[in-house]
Amino acid sequence: PPNLQRFEDVSRTIRASDGTPLRVFTSTDGSWRIPAQFSEIDPRYIDFLITYEDKRFWSHHGVDPLAIGRALGQWIVAGRVVSGASTITMQVVRLLEPRPRNLLSKSIEVVRAIQLEKRFSKQDILSIYLTLAPFGGNIEGIKAASLAYFNKPPRQLTIAEAALAVALPQSPSIYRPDRHRENARKARRKVLKRLHEVEKISAREFEEAEETPLVTQRRRFPFLSPHLARRLRLENPNATDVRTHI
Repeated sequence: PPNLQRFEDVSRTIRASDGTPLRVFTSTDGSWRIPAQFSEIDPRYIDFLITYEDKRFWSHHGVDPLAIGRALGQWIVAGRVVSGASTITMQVVRLLEPRPRNLLSKSIEVVRAIQLEKRFSKQDILSIYLTLAPFGGNIEGIKAASLAYFNKPPRQLTIAEAALAVALPQSPSIYRPDRHRENARKARRKVLKRLHEVEKISAREFEEAEETPLVTQRRRFPFLSPHLARRLRLENPNATDVRTHI
């Protein structure tokens, strides 16, 4: 079975009565990692993610032979790596069990990805990705990223924000909008262009999203009612999400 320790070591959130986060605590390893379930995330963001990262996600069994063949052909022609062939499931393997990036590790990832597909549903695999995907620094998962960069839950992302959120995990240290604005803009545009090419967004939506200003800073996580939040966290040690009457 896969080692789910990182997936289970998550941030704990104390919320107001309307669901607004009052305070978010980091995980035990110091990461902002708010658990995310497939059913909680905007279907449009999920659609964008799969379209860009792994368009045959719903049909393959952990490994995409067509993507591997395409990547190998491009490597032979260009003499260098042009595109990757990792599926979302293979990325989940790396997130759960980090290894050095080499051929042996890649072979292990292939086997483990097939094992994951046999053990978990596609929705469960996506939930792991949505919780652990890196978004720069100690921000992991779409929920934490949405709060840190957009100050909103992932169900409220605009097309421009969703496109940036799709691009960020590819190279989080390079695409962070608060540190590398131009890199982030180019990465967002690449995602938007692909979405437009496959008719996931219209020409007008592409233009509007392209013209949307990028976020330029990482926001602080909520720190309201800190004493109550700390007490509720101690009183509910196994709860990842506690709602108050405030």
